Amino acid sequence: MRSSVPHILHVAQPVEGGVARVVTDLVAAQLAAGMRVTVACPQGGMPAEALRGPACTVLRWDATRSPGRRLPGEVRALARLVREVRPDLVHAHSAKAGLAARLAVHGRLPTVFQPHAWSFEAVDGVMAHLTRGWERFGARWATRVLCVSEAERRTGERCGIAAEWRVVPNGVDTHRFRPEGDRASSGAGPLVVCVGRLCRQKGQDVLLAAWPEVVRRVAGARLVLVGDGPDAARLRSGAPASVEFAGATADAAPWYRAADVVVLPSRWEGMALAPLEAMACGRPVVVTDVAGARESLPPGHSPSCLVPPEDPGALARALTALLRDEPLRTALGAQGRAHVLVAHDLRHTTDAVADVYRELLGIAVTPAAPDEGRKCITT
Repeated sequence: MRSSVPHILHVAQPVEGGVARVVTDLVAAQLAAGMRVTVACPQGGMPAEALRGPACTVLRWDATRSPGRRLPGEVRALARLVREVRPDLVHAHSAKAGLAARLAVHGRLPTVFQPHAWSFEAVDGVMAHLTRGWERFGARWATRVLCVSEAERRTGERCGIAAEWRVVPNGVDTHRFRPEGDRASSGAGPLVVCVGRLCRQKGQDVLLAAWPEVVRRVAGARLVLVGDGPDAARLRSGAPASVEFAGATADAAPWYRAADVVVLPSRWEGMALAPLEAMACGRPVVVTDVAGARESLPPGHSPSCLVPPEDPGALARALTALLRDEPLRTALGAQGRAHVLVAHDLRHTTDAVADVYRELLGIAVTPAAPDEGRKCITT
C-alpha cells in the first residue's frame, strides 16, 4: 500500500448551484483529511471563491457549460494542467467536465466521473442520441462512474452505459442546515419557497403556471424563487405580485427556515440538494416524481409530497393541501429531518467518496470525521 499523501484533481463545470456546492464540500473534507487537492474550474463561481487559499490550489480552466467549437481547446488546456499538476486521481464533475477530463486523461490515471444528472436527459432528438453515444463510448475512460442515486445508475445502465458503478447519495451539512427554534409567524400569508437555478430542468415555469390556483385557494399565499439562471427574465415576465424573485444567495438556509413549504418541480434530477437541505431544516417538501427527487424522500413519506412532472394542476393541489394542514407540515418536517440525519448527512457522503479513492489508489485515505454509522450504497 502506498504511503504518500494522495493528490486529487477535481475538474468542475459548472461553477454555481448544486454541483459547485458538492465540489466545495468534498474538497473541504478532503483537505481536513490531509489530502492534497487541486481544483480546475472556470474563473469565478463558488469553488474558486470558497476554496482559494494556502491549503488548496485553484487553477483557471476556461470552459463553457456546453460542448461546442471550443471543446478541443478546452481539452488541450486541461491536458496541460493534468501534466503540470501530476495528480494521483482525477475526479470530474458534471457532463461537460466529464467529457473534457476523460478525453484529456484518456485512462492514463484513475478517473472518477460524477454526472450529477445525465446530459442526455436535458436534450431531445439527435442531440440526445449523440450524448448517449458519447457516454457509452466514454465510459471506458472512467475508472468509476459515481452516481448520486440508484435511479441515476439505472438510467445509465438502461441507456447502454457499461461502467464500474458506485452510488453515493448526496449529503448536506446538517449543522449548517438545521431548524432554529420555533418558527415565529411574520404576520404575512403562508410562504412557499423554491430554491434552484432558474432553468428548464428545475421547472419553475410549471410552478408559476400552478401558482394562480394556489393563491385562489389559500388566501395571502406567497411564493419566493431563490436563484438565478438563463430563464430569469422569461419567468419574471408576467409573474403576479404574490411572487418574489430573490436572486442567487450564498446561504439558502434562512429561506428554508422561513418557508411553510419548500417545492422543487424538476423535470429531471440526479439527486437535488435543495429538498435535502430543506428537510434538514425541518421543512416539508413537495417534489416531482422524477428519479433522483423521488429517492431523496424518506421511505413511506406522504404521497402528497410527490407529484407528476409538468403537471401544474397536481402541483397546485399538493401545495394547497400542505398549506392548509399545519399539523401535517410539522410531522413531515420532523420526519424529513430524521431521514437526512440518517441517510444524507454530509459526513456519510465524504466518507463514501474517500472509500472509492482508497479502492482505486490502494492508499489509506482517512475520513475527516469517522462515523461508525456511515452508509455507502454500492453496486
